[in-house]
Amino acid sequence: MGLMLEGRYLAEDPAPQTADDGTFQRTKSTIRDWIGTDAHPVEPGRYHLYAAWNCPWAHRALLTRVFLGLEDAIGVSYARPRRTDQGWVYDPEGPYSDPELGVAALHEVYARQPEPYTGRVTVPVLWDRVARRIVSNESADVIRMLGRFPGVPDLCPAALRPEIDRWNALIYDTLNNGVYRAGFARTQEAYDAAVVEVFDTLARIEAHLEAHDWLAGDVMTEADVRLFPTLARFDVAYHYAFKCNLHRLIDHPNLWDYARRIYAMPGVAETVRFDIYKGGYFSPSELRNPLGIVPKGPIIDWSL
Repeated sequence: MGLMLEGRYLAEDPAPQTADDGTFQRTKSTIRDWIGTDAHPVEPGRYHLYAAWNCPWAHRALLTRVFLGLEDAIGVSYARPRRTDQGWVYDPEGPYSDPELGVAALHEVYARQPEPYTGRVTVPVLWDRVARRIVSNESADVIRMLGRFPGVPDLCPAALRPEIDRWNALIYDTLNNGVYRAGFARTQEAYDAAVVEVFDTLARIEAHLEAHDWLAGDVMTEADVRLFPTLARFDVAYHYAFKCNLHRLIDHPNLWDYARRIYAMPGVAETVRFDIYKGGYFSPSELRNPLGIVPKGPIIDWSL
């Protein structure tokens, strides 16, 4: 993944995300303004989303856009499924073009920040079409601030927020990011620690769903939105490519039913691209897949 340094793009990242002990250390997002301020008021049609089908963090934003009914209010540019030495890139036309700014690569959007940006070039990006700048590149903030639009469902009710935040913290550290800590580990010890946490958390959620339909309260909330992208990628990508292979998602009856219930909700299936997940997670990698061979399976029926 490339890096911006003082507003200039570097194809070679001088700061790898692996610590000395072999553990994967995800870099934190640094552009974290908010919709609802004087600088970025709540105005339908004002904001545009930069996303990629592969990315689970972008998937959160795509799901929230669907659940809140904001498809007409917020446009989307989808990057090509595989990054190049230019990072996330766009075609001149077609489904992987950028109808908003017409850029060839996402780093060109980051380069438009008034303050020269230093950091990784990641999705999702929420772009303010009027202010001509990025509002945020932090997915957790993006999905919560979309709830500020008038008349949309409340995915984070105040009464449930402590429970939602508790689930979010657990799931992010041990599952959303946990699969990457396992897949990108550079030592046996780092991998062992990460993969155990992944399956401990899956077991905990499986037990919770024995008596509950949702993670927090009696309705779907932001916590469920943040969990689903990891579940959608688990059996087709993480189980094999990231060696998270103690069990499959379909080996957890309650989780499997829960994931398929969400998948069956209006608009959700359109945010899921299993073929792209496989192609992305099995792309050529010296450490994980040096030949770049993409497996045919598994064949899994997500219909209820």
